[in-house]
Amino acid sequence: MYSLLKSRTVKELLLTQFPVVIVSLVIAEIFYKFQSFLLETGAFLATWFVLDLGYSAARSAMTYSGKREA
Repeated sequence: MYSLLKSRTVKELLLTQFPVVIVSLVIAEIFYKFQSFLLETGAFLATWFVLDLGYSAARSAMTYSGKREA
């Protein structure tokens, strides 16, 4: 977490991670009722990882498709 915060600017974090974290929190709050803080935290982090992976892949695909050679 420290490396993530130090390696990116605040603007970059807000644009890339904030939407994914909010969606992950909403999913965790609605669906994860494990009666265990550790399990729910792990599920939240796994959800954040998977959503961030998909979001990053979609962003890079959109960036790549916009840079086609003529």
